[in-house]
Amino acid sequence: MTIVFVGNSCVGIEKTACYHHQESSTLSVMSAFAKKIITWQKREGRHDLPWQNTRDPYRIWLSEVMLQQTQVAAVVPYYERFLGRFPDIASLAAASLDDVMPFWAGLGYYARARNLHRGAQQIMADHNGIFPKDFDAIHALSGIGRSTAAAISAFAFGERRAILDGNVKRVFARHFCVEGDVKSKSVEDQLWLLAEVNLPRTEIESYTQGLMDLGATLCKRSQPSCLLCPVHKSCIALEQGRVEMLPAKGNVREMPHRQTRMLVIISSGEVLLERRPPTGIWGGLWSLPELPVEADIFKTLHSRYGLTGRTTREMVRVEHGFTHFSLSIFPVEITPTKILLRAMEPGLIWLNLDDALNAAIPAPVKRILKSLNSSTHI
Repeated sequence: MTIVFVGNSCVGIEKTACYHHQESSTLSVMSAFAKKIITWQKREGRHDLPWQNTRDPYRIWLSEVMLQQTQVAAVVPYYERFLGRFPDIASLAAASLDDVMPFWAGLGYYARARNLHRGAQQIMADHNGIFPKDFDAIHALSGIGRSTAAAISAFAFGERRAILDGNVKRVFARHFCVEGDVKSKSVEDQLWLLAEVNLPRTEIESYTQGLMDLGATLCKRSQPSCLLCPVHKSCIALEQGRVEMLPAKGNVREMPHRQTRMLVIISSGEVLLERRPPTGIWGGLWSLPELPVEADIFKTLHSRYGLTGRTTREMVRVEHGFTHFSLSIFPVEITPTKILLRAMEPGLIWLNLDDALNAAIPAPVKRILKSLNSSTHI
């Protein structure tokens, strides 16, 4: 039997520094791992999430996209509300992006919503409105990566495909003792190989869901519940006392910090909102006018918005975190004294406070608007 070494881990049958198993063949090792995952998932895994117990690829696709870098508890209400408005591919494709974004506002990572909308339009145009079964066609849809396409294929069509989301990377890195930064291509290639060779021949849905459940509920990033894990007896990281060390972290850089000022311009109970560029942070959402903290507020008011005004008050600073930087927002409430332009230009809109709170606005902007004493501005 050939031993396959994958970097600092190995897939094989003989003892090495990283793999201490004695099973008689590679196939039996992998089958034992998969069988334990499947048995555990059926007994202890999650079964009542709103996107489970369905073969509808649209609902599965939506859940997989929403769950990217987002906790299940946060996703559930968004998922149900989104489906209430866009129950199928056709309704999502027919909607404008302006209609879609309010149902995503607050969930973050807004490129996901834009890609989902674009993907629905691709399906209508290229697949006659029917979600494709072919893996490559699924993978070709806007915003769908290899792991997401595999999850959709497994759950919707029962296809035998390997997944490798963040939680699953952690499971494999620990169980098989994979060294190195999981974000590097070489380590990711190792993990993909492990994901492929561990695939069971049957019960792919239970196995796939089991890996997801294991990473989300037991094999967590911190304070994992190792002794409850169905494969803890064969986990090399646990055997070597290295669970907290794996997956290895890359070079930890100090989180950059940025500052910005937002203008809360209120006139006759309406607030001025400005659409952000289609890409980048909060791409395509409505937001409060923004400028550097050192910029002259009133020059900006006049040159950019055709307004003159006075500062009513400095509002409480708002802190917001992104994946790659943190942001301090310094909101200032402005009362216009003269309106030369009632924001008739594209990308500007006046909305009453209730409508603004229900628009597609970023979470920190919603916090700022909620802090206003609405009765003062009606």
